Amino acid sequence: MPRRRTVSDEQLLAMVLALIHAEGPEAATFAAVAKASGLSGSTLVQRFATKAAMLRAALLYAWDRLDAETARLAETVPKTPEGAIALLVGLSQDYGDDAAAYGEGLLVLREDFRDPVLRARGAAWGIVLTAAIAQCFGSTKAPETIARLMLSQWQGSLLWWGFGAEGPVDTYVETELRRFLAAIKS
Repeated sequence: MPRRRTVSDEQLLAMVLALIHAEGPEAATFAAVAKASGLSGSTLVQRFATKAAMLRAALLYAWDRLDAETARLAETVPKTPEGAIALLVGLSQDYGDDAAAYGEGLLVLREDFRDPVLRARGAAWGIVLTAAIAQCFGSTKAPETIARLMLSQWQGSLLWWGFGAEGPVDTYVETELRRFLAAIKS
């Protein structure tokens, strides 16, 4: 009879993800996760087999959380340009006013680009997010094009905020997206 798990898969993946965000993907070793979780290294090897598999599982867990948050926000915002701003601001709030945390997140993104399974998850999320933003511009000409341009503006604003870190990220992103909307209206 197998032993009862003292740490659920979800709890464990959240711990691995927290370690990755705090110290970078290279820090997510079996020894470090064992120390953080209180599980033995051999238990972690039984669950994941390899460090790469553990890292992938944690990042897939992160994609699951992002997918759920995107769906939640897409359902709750009005289907207007203001709703598009609210959706993207909502997806930006994890960093508060900590540009260094945003930079650490870029290290995680590097791992997503390296792994074809994770890269596919990112591409699928991009399709869903583009569709959600396009719905907010449904009565305009070329709503999908506007959505893709707005998403590019959003990502660019996150990068520029990271360099300047002037105040909270949500305020900066909202200001930049409002500037974008004003520019496309004129």
